Amino acid sequence: MPGRTPRKPARDRLIRIRGACEHNLKNVDLDLPREKFIVITGVSGSGKSTLAFDTIYAEGQRRYMESLSSYARQFLEQMHKPAVESISGLPPTISIEQRKSSANPRSTVATITEISDYMRLLWARIGVPHCPSCGREVERQTPGQIARAVAAIPAGGTAFVLAPVVEGRKGEHRDVFEGLSRDGLVRARVDGRIVRLSPAPALDRNTRHDIAAVVDRIETGAAGPPSRLSESIETALRLGRGRMIAAVERDGAWTDSHFSEILACAKCGVGIPEPEPRMFSFNSPYGACPECGGLGTRMEIDPDLLVPDPSVSIARGAVPALSRGAGSGAFLERAVRMLSSLHGVDVDAPFSALPSGHAGIVLRGSDVPGGFEGVIPHLMDRFERTQSEYVKRKILECMSELPCPACGGARLAPVALAVTVKKLRIDRVSAMSVAEASAFFSSLKPAGESAGIARPVLKEIRARLGFLLNVGLGYLTLDRRAGTLSGGEAQRIRLASQVGSALVGVCYVLDEPTIGLHHRDNARLLETLKALRDLDNTVIVVEHDMDTVMAADYVVDIGPGPGADGGNVVEQGGPKEIAASGTSVTARFMRGEERIRIPPRRRPVDPRRCVEVLGASENNLKRIDARFPLGVLVCVTGVSGSGKSSLVTETLLKALRRKIQGSRDKPGRHEGLRGAKAVRKVVEIDQSPIGRTSRSNPATYTGCFGEIRRLFAMTREAKARGFGPGRFSFNRPGGRCPACEGHGTRTIEMHFLPDVTVECAECRGQRYEEQTLSVRYRGLNIAQVLAMPVSDAMGFFSNFPALVRMLTTLEEVGMGYVKLGQPSPTLSGGEAQRVKLSTELARPHSGGALYVLDEPTTGLHLSDISKLLDVLQRLCDLGNSVVVIEHNLDVIKTADHVID
Repeated sequence: MPGRTPRKPARDRLIRIRGACEHNLKNVDLDLPREKFIVITGVSGSGKSTLAFDTIYAEGQRRYMESLSSYARQFLEQMHKPAVESISGLPPTISIEQRKSSANPRSTVATITEISDYMRLLWARIGVPHCPSCGREVERQTPGQIARAVAAIPAGGTAFVLAPVVEGRKGEHRDVFEGLSRDGLVRARVDGRIVRLSPAPALDRNTRHDIAAVVDRIETGAAGPPSRLSESIETALRLGRGRMIAAVERDGAWTDSHFSEILACAKCGVGIPEPEPRMFSFNSPYGACPECGGLGTRMEIDPDLLVPDPSVSIARGAVPALSRGAGSGAFLERAVRMLSSLHGVDVDAPFSALPSGHAGIVLRGSDVPGGFEGVIPHLMDRFERTQSEYVKRKILECMSELPCPACGGARLAPVALAVTVKKLRIDRVSAMSVAEASAFFSSLKPAGESAGIARPVLKEIRARLGFLLNVGLGYLTLDRRAGTLSGGEAQRIRLASQVGSALVGVCYVLDEPTIGLHHRDNARLLETLKALRDLDNTVIVVEHDMDTVMAADYVVDIGPGPGADGGNVVEQGGPKEIAASGTSVTARFMRGEERIRIPPRRRPVDPRRCVEVLGASENNLKRIDARFPLGVLVCVTGVSGSGKSSLVTETLLKALRRKIQGSRDKPGRHEGLRGAKAVRKVVEIDQSPIGRTSRSNPATYTGCFGEIRRLFAMTREAKARGFGPGRFSFNRPGGRCPACEGHGTRTIEMHFLPDVTVECAECRGQRYEEQTLSVRYRGLNIAQVLAMPVSDAMGFFSNFPALVRMLTTLEEVGMGYVKLGQPSPTLSGGEAQRVKLSTELARPHSGGALYVLDEPTTGLHLSDISKLLDVLQRLCDLGNSVVVIEHNLDVIKTADHVID
């Protein structure tokens, strides 16, 4: 076409990276094909994320920010300029990272994906309103429709056209009668009797009354002028504020027919506002439940926390808060006496053996005058009245988030919950899983005028639900809180949103999208990524999963080792080419030359040594019994959303913590726990950060730093100057640099430019002042020691067994490349988890501990998974038990016992 720029040949459509030196990258030059599915892989810590996120994505975002005005940039978080000579051919970049979603309790799967917005619009436009009080369907009626209905009343009585003016209100209501008289009315129906308005009826001011003005009286079935009936109905609707009653009297009995020309229940008189989208939003004051403010939960006294051990009797302290929370033991004595004498409660029987009625009296009180007030009302009263922080803290220990008693956890006001689509309230549909909601909206076919209104809305909802199904999230419920999603789930939700946006010519950068995904769902995820590519987008994925690597169009292998040994491109090209001729660790795994071996022997499972969870029913668990053998490696697996975390993390872990450590965490619903006495302690090793500030690092977390500081304090120079171990801490005044207060850097705010972090000019980034740095051990000062990798520090401190033991465990879990003083925020989730594992390994072991890990292979290369499994096997060899939630087949095949 004239004037159209011809498309460049495919060989020129490249992202050219020159001289990338960010973090551990070693002057990397790389050409990546555009509009392809690219996987960047390599051993953990080799520099994959540095290349993908800190270089490619950061540069793309920085260029976008620079296109904005300086005024707009001052309100946005600025990306730093990566250490790279040049990047050309880079399209706009979008990052979909592996990170936790918002912890905001108002954020849900439906709100993140905008499904909630379209559902609110649908219920507002085609929903059928009902009366919140009686449940009757509410609809508008024209005066003509009402007239035809009144005329159709069967013959045989007198019909009164009434206008309701007072309903169930106390008072004499003289002003009402006087007002009706002024309007020319003569009679009214008061509490079921027709009376004259002059003189005004005398009413009891302390009694509730119903008053309806008599507008007209007609004989049913008799033909009369239609104009008169219509005029009477219009007058009644005006006086009754949009409502009227056609009342028929036969033999002294009234039969009322209610009519309304507004959205109000004709029977109850409850008015309903015009449905609009904000009425169905729990984030809006117009729609939120007035009791819980739209959260769906309230902090309430939890009966399960009140009675931590139901096998104990009331007299022996089954309800510890009776004395501790109340602030005095006197209440306990009075409670025991009243319960026993007045209500016949057996205070010496185990609480679990009490009849439900007696247990209810203990917890919530009795209606008997002068009876026991109940533990829960008593504690709530004490909580509201006490000035003692100690008492408040103790009572708070008995409280947890429970469903709001007003809305039952639905989050919405009664009027919103009274509107239905296909006979379902909006909260009922929100409680469905993505798969169930997809089936519901697919079957929803409105008729008549509603069909045209709903068509565009249903199209958007169905598309978004389809995207979520395609990335393997059909098990998530729409009302699932965003804060409870795993990093992988949150990332796939964002991925589904991007597929729905149908952008073209974009570079997507993803971080391990297969995390948390069962192998059954991998194929669907890969199809989604390829669909993004087929829209002429470039898809760059940081990934270890071999299925994803082999499905890529182009593979970049970073290595050859972690940390300082990495940062080079060791292989690049098609996956089949690399598998055929590559020499890297990844290539050897691709060819099958290296693999994670099945253990030569498995530990025997002793059915007598196990912890058993009985009747677990948290979330989607269906009252299951699960046996966890002790002293072995147990792997809990299953498809995504099958209930693994509900069983292990929510039920087993919390129940053991409560039993062994006295934790107040409420475990998931279950009927009992057996075998807990065989467990000495329970430890959860998750991927949460080991610290959130630059002052935290592997040395401080593992305890190495304390030993190193004591070692420096023992040197001759330190003793001569009177320096103790505290002098060598960058967290305390005295030894640390006073200019940067031990951070080593200073942050300069640049307004519309990115904040600049500069090295402290006083200490040159070493964190300490000059006198502290002058103290040396074997020629190195404290700052130089913290800059050493773990593997180098092992040899440096070879004469100190305590330090060598800690450092050796870090090396064994594959963290030898990490520097002792590397700030914790720079560690990945997998690295943080391995630091925690090494800390546990370094402690003296007497066996009997139970370790719980949730997907520990996150972020790990196959070679690193092999090291991790060696550590887990070693924990079991020391007499401990390990329970792992995992999808990775290499972990499953090495377990001693599998629960699917």
